[in-house]
Amino acid sequence: MDNVAQLLKESWTLVEEDRGRLSGHFYARLFLLDPALRPLFPAAMTGQGDRILDAIVTATQVVDDPESFDEYLRSLGRDHRKYHVESGHYETMGVALLDALRSTAGDGWNLEYDQAWRDAYAAIVEKMLSGAAADENPPYWHAEVLTHERHGADTAVLTVRALQHPLPWRAGQYVSVEVPRHLPRVWRTYSVANAPNDDNVLEFHVRTPPGAGWVSGALVRRTRPGDLLRVAAPMGSMTLDRSSERDILCVAGGVGLAPVKALVEELTGWNRTRWVHVFYGARHVDDLYALDGLRELVATHPWLSVTPACSAEPDFDGERGDISEVVARYGPWTAHDCYVSGSARMVRATLRALAGDDVPPPNIRYDTFGEL
Repeated sequence: MDNVAQLLKESWTLVEEDRGRLSGHFYARLFLLDPALRPLFPAAMTGQGDRILDAIVTATQVVDDPESFDEYLRSLGRDHRKYHVESGHYETMGVALLDALRSTAGDGWNLEYDQAWRDAYAAIVEKMLSGAAADENPPYWHAEVLTHERHGADTAVLTVRALQHPLPWRAGQYVSVEVPRHLPRVWRTYSVANAPNDDNVLEFHVRTPPGAGWVSGALVRRTRPGDLLRVAAPMGSMTLDRSSERDILCVAGGVGLAPVKALVEELTGWNRTRWVHVFYGARHVDDLYALDGLRELVATHPWLSVTPACSAEPDFDGERGDISEVVARYGPWTAHDCYVSGSARMVRATLRALAGDDVPPPNIRYDTFGEL
């Protein structure tokens, strides 16, 4: 796969600056080849193409890493069952993808690139179908909204109960959520903000700033207790390594606190020997909506510390500055397992700070909303 991986990366440079055209050609060709596929997609296609292309790009970037390649694609196959995708659809998608790549790349495309994408796509589909077939869980769960609390104008914390079947997830993972009452067939991923429990209840932290997606807006402003959502299979590897004896650093920005809160909740059930340092940052103090709950955990668990920070509050009674800068001031973190969650900008800055601190990359796990 080494040569294939190199050809994929070379050929992607021909189209990466023109994703809009690539996406448009892909869908036009896909629906022309099989019009029956159109009802599987949302009425407004804005954003949907980017997510599919992001999945393809990620797959091509790890195709030369068999372990990551296998894990990522099997989980992707399980997740794509929510779209009602069947094995025959993948062949049609492959034809549409190659047509879109050739058209967008223009004269720079060649037969080697074409064969590399054919080979890679065949491997991708094989692993996705294998992952889908091996999962005995439903493609998605219906979930009833139990509580819905607003925090300011653009943030909400809600809990839902998955109905019918237990939903197995690990602290630190994320799921796709659909709001069928308002936005049928439109899905968005959210981290689960609590540890697994016998009640099958999941907690989500959702923010909808200006320009945010439709699903977040519907969850914050239009969703009420009693509404039904759909929740797809859990994904993600930002989970705890229970075999590690290293202390733990968690860095969260805004609603990026969700998976960190879940990790801390899990740790309260069994941790006795590992120090856990949580750094929680936001621009304004009102955005630290979960700080009181974290402090309650600190009061009952002596191994836990929480350091809040604000970057736009000169009078804040605590650390001031971007959370990545605050974390760097408290280092070194070279002997810790590190978990980072937040906006793409915040995650990038924190990863740079940890790299500057010589934290080994295998000891860092992160989750981001937005393209890193």
